[in-house]
Amino acid sequence: MTAPIEDWSRKEKLLNWAGCYEYGINANHLHQPRSIEEVQELVRRVDKIKAVGTRHCFNGIADSKHNMLCTVNLNQIYHLDKHAHTVTIGPGIHYGALATYLHENGFALENMASLPHISVGGSIATATHGSGSTLRCLSTAVEAIEFVKPNGELMRLKKGHEDFNGAVVSIGGLGIVTKYTLSIQPSFQMKQIVYLNLPMSVLKNHFEEIMSSGYSVSLYTRFQDQNIYQVRIKSLADPNHSNHKEFDFERFGAKKIVDRDVRSIIELPADFSTVQRGIPGPWHERLPHIRIDSIPGATGAEVHSEYFFPIERAYEAIMAVESFRERIDPLVYTTEIRTIEADEFWLSPCYKQRSVAIHFTWKQDVKNVMQLLSVMEEKLKPLKARPHWGKLFTFTHEYLESVYEKLPRFRQLLIKYDPHGKFRNEFLDKYIFGKKEERAKI
Repeated sequence: MTAPIEDWSRKEKLLNWAGCYEYGINANHLHQPRSIEEVQELVRRVDKIKAVGTRHCFNGIADSKHNMLCTVNLNQIYHLDKHAHTVTIGPGIHYGALATYLHENGFALENMASLPHISVGGSIATATHGSGSTLRCLSTAVEAIEFVKPNGELMRLKKGHEDFNGAVVSIGGLGIVTKYTLSIQPSFQMKQIVYLNLPMSVLKNHFEEIMSSGYSVSLYTRFQDQNIYQVRIKSLADPNHSNHKEFDFERFGAKKIVDRDVRSIIELPADFSTVQRGIPGPWHERLPHIRIDSIPGATGAEVHSEYFFPIERAYEAIMAVESFRERIDPLVYTTEIRTIEADEFWLSPCYKQRSVAIHFTWKQDVKNVMQLLSVMEEKLKPLKARPHWGKLFTFTHEYLESVYEKLPRFRQLLIKYDPHGKFRNEFLDKYIFGKKEERAKI
């Protein structure tokens, strides 16, 4: 694992969270401002700059050869409005810290990422999500966004502004975000239970029933033996406030785990897993898969990819991936299948479509993983697969423009707010503007 970004020195490489991607700058060009005013001054005096958070991406989305602004110190909680049910925060705060603060004050987020150690800003900018058939991506909590424009001035957009739906999921291209105002709700209790070994064939006729059987549902498989080796169901602990209908998993041979907690990679110890076995607890101690006080990462040496599909094609997409089982087996730790409600953000993989997401946690054999993805993606294209922006994929700009219908309008939005490309990098040039090849450093 790489050293924390705040301890980085000239002699060290700046790597991503998993240690598989090296950023393209030296120590003189890594900036760690502690205030909005410092961000403004920095943006005014440099020609090119990109923001980087917890470095949980696996490609060059936050990379720069010029200057990088680390948001680690922009982690303030500015205002909790208990009457409006909103909280205003800096982009560098981790979900775990924010969730703990909200719970202590009687409030909650609607949903969280499975890993609470990642920054809120990076998650919002890439449309990161949890799971839940009625829950949307984490970006939909945003009520207002404030960012620094190329001239150092602040710009604030509220929900309802004509540019808002393009600005929230901006993949870092619009400006340096300094504040988010998020919607919150009263705190609540949850519980989670786990079933093992559900035949994959059950998904053909019961997929939506299964994925709607809890507040948040995840399926784990390695695409071996037509088996979902783990079903994880997170439900509201108060039955009077739950609209979810329980599914009879044991009817199909799955077994409920009642005597122990398990990990998503089931061979590993469950020390870092959030409590299961149907034991009620606060929302922020059940919604993530990994405990807030734990060390992130299943193995420390992994890479991720993820694809989103229209939910009505869920089983077809799962079977398309399953056809590569022999090539997947030696490379994968686990695969998680989740559902997400539609949203209105232009670059969200769930833009105007209820979606199923298939997420891969791969071993850090990047060369062979990328070779497999390039072949597998050809079979996924007819299913209109959309990739997660911060993870590995091989799709071209032309293909992405065919599945992200608002991509041309987003390109014009970038030109409107950043006409000279101060916040662009090779990733944006390649995938949004169709220009250069991204620098290969993985």
